[in-house]
Amino acid sequence: MTTQPPENAPASIFTPGEAKRAAESFGVDAERYDRTRPRYPDAMVAAITAASPGPRLLDVGIGTGIAARQFRAAGCTVLGVEPDERMADFARRTGLEVEVATFEEWDPRGRHFDAIVSGQTWHWVDPVVGAAKAAEALRPGGRLAVFWNAAEVPPDLGEAFAEVYRRVVPDSPAARLPAPSGAGGYSALGDKAADGMRQAGAFGDAEQWHFTWEQTYTRDEWLDQLPTTGLHTRLPRDVLDQVLAGIGAAIDEAGGSFTNHFTTLVVTAVRGGAA
Repeated sequence: MTTQPPENAPASIFTPGEAKRAAESFGVDAERYDRTRPRYPDAMVAAITAASPGPRLLDVGIGTGIAARQFRAAGCTVLGVEPDERMADFARRTGLEVEVATFEEWDPRGRHFDAIVSGQTWHWVDPVVGAAKAAEALRPGGRLAVFWNAAEVPPDLGEAFAEVYRRVVPDSPAARLPAPSGAGGYSALGDKAADGMRQAGAFGDAEQWHFTWEQTYTRDEWLDQLPTTGLHTRLPRDVLDQVLAGIGAAIDEAGGSFTNHFTTLVVTAVRGGAA
């Protein structure tokens, strides 16, 4: 992702108004989002499942259900919370149960879960309010695990991408992206999540887990997923076309494909109290 400029670009590059609009924009093409977004490493799903006291799981910001379907395949029973009705509708069509609300406003109605997860979304949730709501909805000994896919394109290609954004959309958050940094670019998000868990006062010490993996993209595959990201969903069509043309030309110049080196960062803690 230079860190890949998506919805999961560090929220600090957005102004508050930009962040709200980006967070509300992902359902514009839910089918493309679900088709093109990277999945999560099976080792991460297995680790969270094994470290939880049971199979009942809540997915915060379930989106189209990418992570939820992986946890369901691992034996979990999944309920999703999602503020975007368009994304929720897509997830429901895959057989998932979803309630539409922001997590801060969602009502557990006395229900308790063995694990609460959140993939690519916890940076849109107030970290203290979210952790307190998670503690309310977790059984004692239940696990909160929030995670992000942080990716790093080859440095020369990342600089070529950055030049496209500076030229075509100089006032966009995309033009303010930091230099390529992989998981390092997400350390602040992880620290903020861990601090929220600490301030909620109901969790043990937060841990950070890392899972590394790779995915190769062709030019067409990269351009297919790019419009689903928070830095692109709200661009006018003619401007987006210019961005895609410039990014496509940069990938062609690099040989027509490239490998993203991913680190999936997990911040996780266990709810205290008697089981």
